[in-house]
Amino acid sequence: MRVRPSSGILLIALTLLANIVSAETIAIIGTGNVASALGPEFAAQGHTVVYGSRNPDSDDAWKLVAETGEGTSVTTPSVAVTDADVVVLAVPGMLVKEITEGLGDLAGKIVIDPTNPLIFESQGIRLGVARSNTRIIQDVAPDAAVVKAFNTLNWKTMIDPRSSGGPVSIPLAGESPDAKTFVAGLVTGMGLEAIDVGGVENARWLEGMAVLLLNNRFGSGEPFDFHLRKLH
Repeated sequence: MRVRPSSGILLIALTLLANIVSAETIAIIGTGNVASALGPEFAAQGHTVVYGSRNPDSDDAWKLVAETGEGTSVTTPSVAVTDADVVVLAVPGMLVKEITEGLGDLAGKIVIDPTNPLIFESQGIRLGVARSNTRIIQDVAPDAAVVKAFNTLNWKTMIDPRSSGGPVSIPLAGESPDAKTFVAGLVTGMGLEAIDVGGVENARWLEGMAVLLLNNRFGSGEPFDFHLRKLH
């Protein structure tokens, strides 16, 4: 006799199937605060995470592997991206060009750029490059789908969005609609809200938002966070 599953069981089955179908290998280059915030969150969504580190044998790197969960690994950056579908550049903003160049062929991969190219001076913080890091990455890897994301909020809010007291938005900028849809799924899975703000040319303004935020936080201004709201 065939038994029709209850709606609850069917929903669970469909959810598990969706996770299996959409699961990707995500290489996170870096093991600092941003990598530590994003890696465990992505692994919790069913993705396989591999960290790329200059010191893959360090205690800190392996501690992060253990915190991220089963199936996680760490290796050098160029090896980490080899079999990855998605690459996250959780690296110092002023080193993006040389780090991207050192990763090898990124064709066909989604590259997530959470960086801000900042220079810290006595009079404040400013952008240190003439173009956005997202544009720089796209020029280095023209056949990759680069998406600016996660650069306008601090890493603590990434892992605890409820601390903001309301929905927390992640603006996305890039040329590939499919890549932005995938990144939006990661954002939603973290309990955050994705907002598509257009093409790669708008990544520059997102980096400018970070400058404004940090100058207020560490200067004489009143500290704040950006939490954009969708109009419904």
